[in-house]
Amino acid sequence: MAAMREIRRNALTATAIAASEDAVETARRHLVQPWPFAGSVGAEARALIGEGDGIYITDGDGKRLIDGPAGMWCVNVGHRRKELAEVMYDQAMALSYNTPWYTMNAPSAELAERIAGHAPGDLSHVFFTTGGSSAVETALRFMQFYNNVRGRPEKKLILSRGGAYHGSTYLSASLNGRPRDRDWMDGADELIVKLSSPNPFRRPAGMSVGDFADFLVDEFAETVARIGAGRIGAFVGEPVQASGGVVIAPDGYLRRIREICRQNDILYVSDEVVTAFGRLGHVFASDDVFGIEPDMITFAKGVTSGYFPLGGVVISARLMEELRRSNHPDAMFGHGLTYTSHPVGCAVALRNLDLLEGGVLEHARQVAPYFQAKLKTLEELPLVGEVRGAGLMACVECVADRESNDPLLIDKDVGKRIDAHCHELGLLVRPLINMCVMSPPLVISTEQIDDMVAILREGISRTMEDLRREGVWRG
Repeated sequence: MAAMREIRRNALTATAIAASEDAVETARRHLVQPWPFAGSVGAEARALIGEGDGIYITDGDGKRLIDGPAGMWCVNVGHRRKELAEVMYDQAMALSYNTPWYTMNAPSAELAERIAGHAPGDLSHVFFTTGGSSAVETALRFMQFYNNVRGRPEKKLILSRGGAYHGSTYLSASLNGRPRDRDWMDGADELIVKLSSPNPFRRPAGMSVGDFADFLVDEFAETVARIGAGRIGAFVGEPVQASGGVVIAPDGYLRRIREICRQNDILYVSDEVVTAFGRLGHVFASDDVFGIEPDMITFAKGVTSGYFPLGGVVISARLMEELRRSNHPDAMFGHGLTYTSHPVGCAVALRNLDLLEGGVLEHARQVAPYFQAKLKTLEELPLVGEVRGAGLMACVECVADRESNDPLLIDKDVGKRIDAHCHELGLLVRPLINMCVMSPPLVISTEQIDDMVAILREGISRTMEDLRREGVWRG
């Protein structure tokens, strides 16, 4: 009997691998991948993922891997949660869709109320989108509408920072400040004012972290004074710059920027697409972690733990009241999406929020210090320049050339090299040039953290050996 089960298992594995090979070839012929290079666009296949379970995924070859990035910062409650699959099915059977233009559904109203209950200050109104990019786009279009209605059509400029990532739609992508994101892409440059990256690791040589914070705040204030507050509509900032390399600004910086915005009637948009719904141990991190009450918060990713595309913007009641008191009651906010307030997505988000409130948030807060401490031990390795992070998100930044302050001058493939070794060892890493970003599902255990860090350590060690053998690094 056991032999028959083994034969059946092997047959199923062989069938799955054959199907995977077919999918890879089909992708090369027909599937356009996101963020492709011109030399391979429309003819590229990437690592195929077949299944997920808890903190693990299985690739097309049947290899089991720790899902180090949790998909893309989003599979917060883990893969294969039956509770989310069931509510998705139940809601689709009850109501799969309704037009948001002139009808509504109950799950979206309930979800808006629950999200507002977690939001700081007077943020009490929610507009649902399909993801993070459309959430940021919505916040910016709302800012434009708000200032038009208030008779301030010139107050439209947007402040963003070096190292930022806010999306892929036209206006949200215009805010991005990561190296190479905009090299070949157009944007609304006339609307954007870029500020320095708040990355303490890359601060000017000889400058203390405290002085760096003062520099950033002074730069912000001087920019507002130079341009004029009457022309600046919003500042958009991530509490932690996620895709920029898990950059955490100096302590108190965000609170000081928030105060300058308040004094100059500049809307503060806190982009929590990554940090919301548990990544830092709270539904929202703006106030609970960083002590700020913004005018708007954008969210996505963890709101459904990646089980359904959903995002949104939480908006201050003050802004709504000011619009209602204006002299233009017939002015229309001409913005909406076919899938705004999608009933299936909102139902999934409600159940996901149950799971978060029912113990996942508390677990994330408990294991986060262990996660950060274990990863910090990787700074013992000569190739590692810094390990930084907060909650269950971290970045291991590798520095081959310690004399340079520009990460693009070192081996640009270091992150990919580490990821390749880690994949072989049983860990999926998110490589960003010279950085490895880790943001596992929030349900990860301390034992699984040990496994993850051990594999990452070995992957970095093997990469160091490769670089030495090739004669490009002597560390």
